[in-house]
Parts: sequence; C-alpha cells; structure tokens
Amino acid sequence: MFKKFISYYKPYKLLLTADLLAAMAYAALGLALPLCVRYITNDILQSGVSDVLPGILRVGGLMIGIILVMTACEFFYDYKGHDMGAKIERDLRSELFEHYQKMPFSFYDNRNTGELMSRLSNDLHSISEVYHHVPEQSLIYGIQVIGSIVILFIVDWRLALVVSAIMPVMVVYAVFFYIRLQKAYKENRERIADINDVVQESLSGIRMTKAFTGEDTEVKKFNFSNNRYYKSRSSIYKSEAKLYSVIGSFFTPLFIVAIAVAGGIWISGDSLSIANLLMFIMYAAYLTGPIPRLAGIVPFYQEGFTGYSRFVEIMEIKPEITDAPDSIELTQSKGHITFENVTFKYSEEYEYVLRDINLDVSPGETVAIVGRSGIGKTTLCSLIPRFYDVSEGKICIDGTDIRSVTQKSLRKQIGIVRQDTFLFSGTVMENILYGKPEATKEEAIAAAKHANAHTFIMELPNGYDTNIGQRGVKLSGGQQQRLSITRVFLKNPPIVIFDEATSALDYESEKAVMDSLKALTVQRTAFIIAHRHSTIKNADRIIVLGDEGITEQGTYEELY
Repeated sequence: MFKKFISYYKPYKLLLTADLLAAMAYAALGLALPLCVRYITNDILQSGVSDVLPGILRVGGLMIGIILVMTACEFFYDYKGHDMGAKIERDLRSELFEHYQKMPFSFYDNRNTGELMSRLSNDLHSISEVYHHVPEQSLIYGIQVIGSIVILFIVDWRLALVVSAIMPVMVVYAVFFYIRLQKAYKENRERIADINDVVQESLSGIRMTKAFTGEDTEVKKFNFSNNRYYKSRSSIYKSEAKLYSVIGSFFTPLFIVAIAVAGGIWISGDSLSIANLLMFIMYAAYLTGPIPRLAGIVPFYQEGFTGYSRFVEIMEIKPEITDAPDSIELTQSKGHITFENVTFKYSEEYEYVLRDINLDVSPGETVAIVGRSGIGKTTLCSLIPRFYDVSEGKICIDGTDIRSVTQKSLRKQIGIVRQDTFLFSGTVMENILYGKPEATKEEAIAAAKHANAHTFIMELPNGYDTNIGQRGVKLSGGQQQRLSITRVFLKNPPIVIFDEATSALDYESEKAVMDSLKALTVQRTAFIIAHRHSTIKNADRIIVLGDEGITEQGTYEELY
C-alpha cells in the first residue's frame, strides 16, 4: 500500500523536489537563528570592544535576511505543496471513478450507491493534506529535531540530556493516541458512508415515500444513522482532547521549566552562561514545537490515511469481467447469435438461474422470451453484452465467442431498451446524443422521427433544448421510453434487446412505443422480453423459459 501511495508522486516529481528543497532550506535556516542570538549575546557583547553596535547591526541584518528567505521558502512549499496535493487528489478521484466504470453489474449488486459516493468524495477529501504535509513536514521537523539535539549536545551535554529524558515519554504518549485516533477516524468514515446511503436512497425514492406517507419512517432511519455518526465523532473529539491538551499544555511547558531550573542551577555554579541558556530555550521550541503543530493537523492525516486505505480497498477489487489479452475488435456484426450449453448462476452460494440453454438466432430474426417472473429472462439477455459472464458453455456472435472480443466493441453492436428507462438530467438533445456522441443534431432529429418521438418533442416548451429534469422526471413514462428508443435508433446497432419495454405503459403510450419498436426491429436481430401478448405476437419466434431451461419454442400461433 505504501509503494502505491508513493507512486502518485511520480507525475509531479519536479514539483515535489522543489517543495522539499524549499522545506529543507526553511528548516536549516531556522536552526541558524538561535546561533545568531548566541553570537550577539556571547561573542559580541562579551568581546570587550567599546563599540558593539556595528557588529550587532550586521548580525541583525543577517537575521532579517534569513527571515525573508524563510518566508519565501514557506510561501513556496505551502502554496505549491498544497497545489501538488490537490492534483494528486484529483488523480485518485479520476482513477477511482474510471475503476467504477470498469466494474461489472455484480459489483454494484452487492454495494450501496451512497457508500460508493462516499469513497469517491469524502474519503479522498483530506488526501491532499497527506500528500502535501507528510514528506514536507517530516523533512522540516526531522531537520529541526535532529539538528537541535546535535547542536545542544555540542554546546552543553548536560542540558541536552535533561531535554532528551523528557522526549521519549512525550513521543510514546503521542503515538498511543495517534493509533486510537486512526481507529476512530476509520469508524467515522464508515458512519458517514451510512448516512450518504440513507440520504441517497431516501431522496431517490421521495415520491414513493410521499405516496405511502413514509416520511416518519425515513426520518427515523436517518436519525439512527445520524446518531451513530455523532457517537463516532464524539469518540474522536475525546481522543483528540486527551492528546492535544496533554502535549500542548503539559509537555511543552515542562521542557521550558526543566531547562530553566537545571540551567539556573548551573549558572549559579558558573558552569553555564546565560547566552547558552537563552539558546537552549530557543532550541527547545524546535524540539517541542513540532508536536503541537502535528497534533493540529492529525485530523487531516488520520482522515487522509483512512480515506486512502478505503480507496486502495476498492482499487484492489479486480473486475470479474475483463478483456482477454488477445481479444479482438468486433466489427459490424451480422447479428447471428448462438447459445451453446449456457449455464449461469450469480455466485457460488446461489442456485443456477439458467441451465443448458441452447439457442440459435438468425440474423434479423425477432425472438420473444417469455416465462414467469424470476425465471431468468433478463439474465439471459444480460449475458449477450457480457454484463455477466456465463458459468458454463459459451455465447457466440457470428461464430465468435463473445469472450474473445473487447467489451467495448461488443456493446457497440447492441442496443438496449429497458423497462426502467434511465435518462440523464439535461436536455432532450443531450440525452439522444448519448447514444452516439459524435452524431450531428440532424442525425439525432432523424432518429427521433424514426422512433415516433419528434412530434411530442416539438410540443415541449423548448423542443429539443427542453431540460427534462433528473432522470427525465418532467416526461411521461411513454415519452421517456420513446426517448430511450431514439437513442438506440441513433446508435443503429445490428442487435437490439427490449426488456419489458412497455409493461408500465398505458394503452396509448404502449401503442406508440410498439410502433417505435416495430420500426427498430427491421433488419435487426431483436430479443423481446415481455408478458403481454400484444408485445410478442408479431415475433418470428417465441422462447418459453422454465426451471429446466427452454421448455418450448415456436410462433405465436403455434404456442397460443
């Protein structure tokens, strides 16, 4: 996981190098300031020279120059470092979203949308802080702590031992609570994912909620998740308080007190100069300062590392359906489809959905698939575009096993019209062009005319530029379905699949959609899943699915 974490710096290695050089310069120059103060108080003031002002001014000017350079270095690593972190966060989010696009239906069958959204947004929100601060502050604080200890031992080993005796106790205490915080932040991430899931599901089903007056139920579900989130957040705050208050209000002042008391004793015995004591107190800030500062950004570290671990967890899930290494592009298909001894089940713990399916569909043939609900009609058709892979047997298009061609080229040959039509928020034209983004508006309008959709589109307030709302909520069911058919017309595939495309429509809408379907099936291989006789009676062949596979097949007249 660490190796993968580091790999995301690669595109920005020059920026990272510049950032770290600026951080090194800042830390090294900071160590020089106490030495300058010691030089003034010890070497210049006690040199015996009558006029010490020129020497003090020269060192003071040097210190101002150091401060200006430190300011420039801090500005650079703060701005450019954060910018680099934001770029890496962008890259991670893009990679995760692309990974989502590659995952098969089975991946989404077992996961909630809210959780996946949380991993894409909240989990990666603080990752930029980690990528920015971890290398930079590790370097700065490392140089400050190690450099300070070395200098302190050179100046006075006794005071250095006093400081060194306290540090291990502080470090052990801090590490203990860092570990507790990491666990608390991980639980908190899971709780916010639960909230996202409840909200997403509730808002998506708001019409159903209102229809069944389920508002109180939804509020109870939300409050349950919300209270669990609060408890996890409260646990974080409790651990943070124990960490920050003790480090900032106990250990940091303890360093100063120990140095002042021990130093005062040795000064009284003439074994330590006031100049060296003053320098020790200044260097003590470099030793204790990183701890409170780190404590202040621990939430970002913990959230970032937790989010990154959840990111890696998803990225390590490999798509079950992938292109074979030697896969080929499927060019324009004739639409000849064969099922050879096809058997399928969703996973090992489930029963078989389909058994020993043998079917030969000729180019241009319209095949209707019927059978009771849950028998596997939709599953059978979902195997053709490889939304799922067969458990046994094979499916061929024009004699080629579909597992030997690329998924993208395979799905370009197939158009699908589902019962649960999905339209994107945006305009009518944008939704039609989704079927073929490179098509012209004229081609889109021609497709709408073929699908019997042009007339109702022109009656909309802004015609093809009408915004149809989220999931096409401003259109009727029949209008939504005809838009989805328009997309398939524009795509112009040789194979089409209609999955209960008219089951939720009234008679008038069904008739309009059926006219569109009839036009779409001309010279195309078509699969029609339906229960209504009116939808299947004109099919060339009807396949009846039963528990043991295909139980009978024939024309409508033969089977009626």
